[in-house]
Parts: sequence; structure tokens; C-alpha cells
Amino acid sequence: MGSSDDDSSDALRDALADANLPTLLLVLCHLTGDQKWITEPYRPSKGKPLDDNDTAGLPDDLRAEVRSAAYDAVLAYRAGRITPVDPTPEQVTTMLGCALAETVPAEYGALLSEEMGLMSRDVDIPSDSVSEGFRVVIIGAGLSGLCTAIKLARTDIDFVILEKDEDLGGTWLENVYPGCGVDTPSHLYSFSFAPNPKYSRYFAKRNEVEDYLQGLAESYDVRSRIQFQTEVVRARYENDSATWQIETRDATGQRAELSANVLISAVGMVNRPSIPPIPGLADFSGPVMHTAAWDTSVDLTGKRVAVIGNGASAMQLVPAIADDAQRVTVFQRSKQWAVPHPNYHRTVNESVRYLMAEVPFYLQWYRLRSFWNFSDRLHSSLQIDPRWPHPERSVNEANDRHRVFLTKYIKAQLGDRTDLLDACLPDYPPYGKRPLIDNGWYATVSRDDVDLVTDAVERVEGNTVLSSAGAAAEVDVIALATGFKTLQFLWPMEIIGRSGRTLREEWGEDDARAYLGVTVSDFPNFFLVNGPNTNAGHGGSAIHPTEFQVRYILQAIKYLLSNDVASIEVDRDVFVEYNRELDEALAQSIWSHTGMTTYYRNQAGRIVVSSPWTYVDYWTRIRNFDQLEYHSEALQPESAAAV
Repeated sequence: MGSSDDDSSDALRDALADANLPTLLLVLCHLTGDQKWITEPYRPSKGKPLDDNDTAGLPDDLRAEVRSAAYDAVLAYRAGRITPVDPTPEQVTTMLGCALAETVPAEYGALLSEEMGLMSRDVDIPSDSVSEGFRVVIIGAGLSGLCTAIKLARTDIDFVILEKDEDLGGTWLENVYPGCGVDTPSHLYSFSFAPNPKYSRYFAKRNEVEDYLQGLAESYDVRSRIQFQTEVVRARYENDSATWQIETRDATGQRAELSANVLISAVGMVNRPSIPPIPGLADFSGPVMHTAAWDTSVDLTGKRVAVIGNGASAMQLVPAIADDAQRVTVFQRSKQWAVPHPNYHRTVNESVRYLMAEVPFYLQWYRLRSFWNFSDRLHSSLQIDPRWPHPERSVNEANDRHRVFLTKYIKAQLGDRTDLLDACLPDYPPYGKRPLIDNGWYATVSRDDVDLVTDAVERVEGNTVLSSAGAAAEVDVIALATGFKTLQFLWPMEIIGRSGRTLREEWGEDDARAYLGVTVSDFPNFFLVNGPNTNAGHGGSAIHPTEFQVRYILQAIKYLLSNDVASIEVDRDVFVEYNRELDEALAQSIWSHTGMTTYYRNQAGRIVVSSPWTYVDYWTRIRNFDQLEYHSEALQPESAAAV
């Protein structure tokens, strides 16, 4: 054996000392096919909630045995002495259940196998079905736009991405405020077809997510398909040609037009900042920065900073700037439940990154464990139990246990700052708003140099921010952590359908609806990724529904091309019935609770952002395109010509 082989073997042995044992047991079983590794005495014991359970609860001698066996198995795999056989979907649920010390229902088998990459989500579109001149236009080069482009790039379909920014990345390009990062586990923030072994933190900061997206664009060769600094102003469906005529504006204001057979919006929900209409804000003499438009040249050292808002962005920003600023004053709009996560500040050791990059199936199984722990397990505790006697504080017994746990946690974090209890302890059910991960928020607002104001901002006078109750803070910088125009889907674009009505007329200002979250009747050949009611409010990652939706859209495109069909449009009755069922399910969920305000709901009280479905339910609904739910128009000879 050469020195390089010796070095590789030594690196493997050293890395295995830091391996997550439940994950390693799954790797062993997968590599060798030997079921003993998921039976006694090797079966892991139950770990603490959300904990990685690295030791699996096994004694030292068994841990050493597992690592030694894994070392031998990986070397045998590298040498070609063993050929692993991928587990069936049923076996995947059995194996995962063993690692988690709980039962994983068999209905999840195929979904989990897709998440593992054992079953493909690609859509095969025969080259000879792609007519000359057929084009797809994607709006947005963020996460969902890149996913769509990568899947289209596997086909012979001509496509282009129109991106308003100067580079790709979407929210991960635009948001550069201090502390910005994911609030879902890092390894869920990568596509099933391209898991990322490079994350250095279990909850990555934004620069690593941006690096991941940049790497995807390069490795899948889609960057050349992007027109940067090109904003879509208007898109109109033309009945005669069954095409979308798209008007764009570049950075200089110059207008242009292009045509597409299929138009896909991948702009997401967090691409247009919401700026509150605070009197006097425009006259403030110092820097005013929204978290989504942060000016990195502004030095906060020794400055007095007002942070308006206390949602997800503020919860990352405030602890990140408190040490540098002279004083931070937080103007809190509403109280937040924040969940502790043992991995939030934890780095991924270099040895573990080696395992994820070099040991077959290690990253995939680790990612799958995160998927289960951070997604549908919570869903049942967010459903309203009409018999529950304390609806004002929780929606069911499990939700009340979460309330008790989180209340104790908040009190412990505040310590002797009991004067902050009323300001920090929410009076609505846990998870009624978006679940937030505690970044040291409660410890930070307890500091002597941090003030928490619980009244709304009324106005700005000179360099003073005044609240509705008369609290005043003299500041040098104002940071707006006020979120996005999440209810104004696709704003400010004008999308005009078959009948001449715009999407804004169809939806109103804040009541977007779509079938499966991806398509709207009267708007043929138009699809959305991350459209209304596709945000899984119970947890997980935006990555999962994005992949489901992109597959469905490509199936629809395949139907168009393979059946000489010029256009497809979801049946109005199908559209209406789906949204009736969706609203009925949402009415039984925690997000309909009247005890809090949330960006999930519009002014009429309808939930527009959140999905009521479990991941497996939504995956089942959107797994296969059904042409019987759509109206089709045959391709006319004149329409077959190049667009």
C-alpha cells in the first residue's frame, strides 16, 4: 500500500473517532447488508430531543466495535471487495427507525428514499418531443430558480433565467446583516441530489449557503443561462400563440421583450422588504438599513442602534451586534417563542466533514435523520383539539407540554431579570408563529446595554425614536428587522392571464391561492415554485417542497411536449375544491388561533403562507401530474412554428 493510501486510511480511522454512531450504524448496514447492525445489542437508545445522540447510548466496547467494523467496510468498499445494495423504501423506514429509536411509518418509505437520493426525482423528457423554438422562462435565480434550472438542464429544452440582482442567490445574496444564517439544520439546506459536505456549522451562516448555491450553478453549468439585472415588469398570456409575452427592464431602465411557451415564477416570498410607514423615518440623519438591504460599510462600533422588529432576522442580528454597539434598543412588535437547539452554535469538526465527503452514504443518512427530527414529528402537536380545556394558551396536550418546557427555558435564560418576563413570555400557543431558534436572544435582552421596548414605534424626531407609549431612544443607526411583503406574492410584477385579468385582480392584495401552490386557473402554462400555502410552518426546510414542485412542473411540461398540446390550465372546479379543502384543514391548525398576529394570515384572517399538510401528505398530492385535472388546448399548426 502506498503512502497516499496509508494517509487516507489514517484519516479515515481518525475521523471515525468523531462519527455520529446512529448514522454510522446505518452506513454499516447499508454497505454490508448485514442486518445485525440495526438489532440488539447495537440498537441506539433514545437521545434527548433534537440532540444528535452521537454516542447512541452504547457502551465503550460496542462503540469501538462499530467504528472498527465501519473502517473495514469502507476500505473494502474502496477496494471493490463489497458492492452495497440499496435498501428498499420499507427497509429505509426500518433502518431510520432503528437509528432514532422510534417507529417511522412505512408510508414515508418512498419519500425518504427520494431524500436519500436512492430514488430519482428527475423527469425524463425525450429529446424528440421537444419542438424547435420551445422555451421556458424562469423568474428568479435564488434557491428555487436554480433547482428548476438544474432539472431543466438535463433536458433539451431551451430556457433562460431572468434575475433582478447582479448575481445569483436570491435571499442569500441580498441578506448580509450580521448574524445572518439558516434557522433549519444546515444539511437540510441542500438538495437531495446535491448534499453539501462542506458546511462548517450545523446551522450555517449565509456566506456558506451562498457558496453552496454558487457551486451548484457552476457544477450544473446553469450560470450561462441567467440574465442578471433583468427585472420582469409584466407578463401577458397571448391566446392566439399560446405564449407568454414578457416585458423586462434592465439596470439602466431599458425595456425589452421576450416570449416563452412556459413561464415559471421562482421569486419566493422573502425577496421584497417591508418598510413600515413610520413618520419621520425618511428624515433621520443617520443610516437606516433594512436587514435585507444591509450596508456592510456602516460600522456599528460604539454606536447607539435601534432595531425595529423582533422576528427571525432580529433574533440573529441583535446578539450579533450587541458586543460592538454602545447600546441597542429593540422595539418589539410582539413576543416570540424561541426554541433552544443543542447544535445551533456548534461547529462541524473537520473530521466529520471528512466523513460526510468520503464515507459512502454517511451524509445522506445523517441528512435523513435531520429530516425526520425537524419536520413531521411536530405536526400533530399543532392540530387543534376541540376538547382541550385551555385553548387560550395551547391547542392540545402536547402543545401545552411544549409551552411548559419553553416557559421554563425562558425564565432560566432571563435569570434574575424577572422584570423582563412580561415582555418576553408570549401569551399565545407555542409554534403559533414561525418557530424561531434561540440565538442567545433572552440572554442578550437581559444585558444592561440592551433595552427592550414593548410599544410600537410611533415616529422618529431628529435622532430620537419614539414609541406610542412615550418611550424615547436617541440613536445613531436604525435597523429595520420588519420582514418582507410575504402576502403580496409576485409583487410588483403584473401577470395577465387568458381572460385579461391580472393575478392581482384574481388574488386581491393579500389573498393568493393556487392549486397545490403551483398553478392558477385562467393562467395557462404558468407555474409557481414556493407559491401560496407551501410553507411548512411545522418545520423542515424550503428545499423539500421546492423539489416536489419542480418535479411536478417538469411533468406538466413533459405532458405539453409529448401530447402536441399548446397549453394546459388547471380546471376551475379542481382549483376551488383544493383551496376549500386546504382552508378547512388550516382552520384546524394552530395558525388559525386568534391569540396572535402573524405574517401567515391576511387582514381577513385567511392563512395565505402556511401549508396544513405534513410533508408526506403534500408529497403524495403533488407526486404525479394528472392531466385529467387540467384543460388542454391542442397545438395548432401555426403555433408549432418557432417562437
